[in-house]
Amino acid sequence: MSAHYGIIGYPLSHSFSPGFFNDKFGQEGIDAVYQAYPLSDIHLLKELISGDPQLKGLNVTIPYKQAVMPLLDEIDPAAQKVGAVNCIAIRDGNTIGYNTDIIGFGHSLRPLLQQWQDRALILGSGGAAHAVAYVLKQLGIMYKLVSRSEAINCITYDQLTPEIIARHKLIVNTTPLGMYPNVGTAPPIPYEGIGPQHLAYDLIYNPSETQFMKQAAAQGAVTKNGLDMLHLQALAGWEIWNKRN
Repeated sequence: MSAHYGIIGYPLSHSFSPGFFNDKFGQEGIDAVYQAYPLSDIHLLKELISGDPQLKGLNVTIPYKQAVMPLLDEIDPAAQKVGAVNCIAIRDGNTIGYNTDIIGFGHSLRPLLQQWQDRALILGSGGAAHAVAYVLKQLGIMYKLVSRSEAINCITYDQLTPEIIARHKLIVNTTPLGMYPNVGTAPPIPYEGIGPQHLAYDLIYNPSETQFMKQAAAQGAVTKNGLDMLHLQALAGWEIWNKRN
C-alpha cells in the first residue's frame, strides 16, 4: 500500500508542499501520496493519525508549530530548544517532532551573510521566528524580536526607529504580511533606515517578491525570499521520515 504523508495547518489553500512532494514521488518512482489536511483544531491530529495507519509523516504550518508540541510523544532536542515543530515522523504509532526550518533557514542564509551583518531584527514572534532566532544564535548574530506587544528581548513596531533599523543590517520577516493573496501588505517598519549594507530576508515565497522585499530593495538592500528555505526544509523532512531507526 502507498505510504501517506501530508501537511497540517489552517487554512491550507495555498500550500506548496503537496505539489512539491507529489512531483518528487512521481519523478523518483516512490509509491507514496502527499495531501493537505486542514485541521480547524489541532486536537483533531490524534484522530487523523489513528484513522490512517499508512500515515508516515506530516509537515506542520501556521498556526500549529507551537500548539502541536504537547500532543507529541517525543520532541527532538533542537526542536525543543526552538520551541516549535514543523515536521512530525510517525514510527510504530509514535509521533516525533522535529524542526527543519532551522536547517532550511541556516543553509539558505549562510552564503548571503556579510561580516557587518552581525545584528538582526526578526519581525514576528511565532514558531518561525523562534527557528530564525535559534540559527542566528548559532551564528553568533545578536538579534531582537519585533512584535505587536513588548516582551523579553522583543520590541514593538511602534518602538522601531530608522536609527534602530540602520544598526541592524539583517532584517528577517517571519510574519505572513505580504503573503498571497494579501500581496499589498508589508511589516510596518521605517524602511528609510535601510541601506545598501542591509540584507532583507522574507520567509514568504508567494509572491516571489513581497512588498517588504520591494521596499527594502528600493533602499539598496540585498533581498531574499523563502523559496530556497522551503525546498531545503522539505528535503530535510523527507530524510527524517525515511530514517531507519
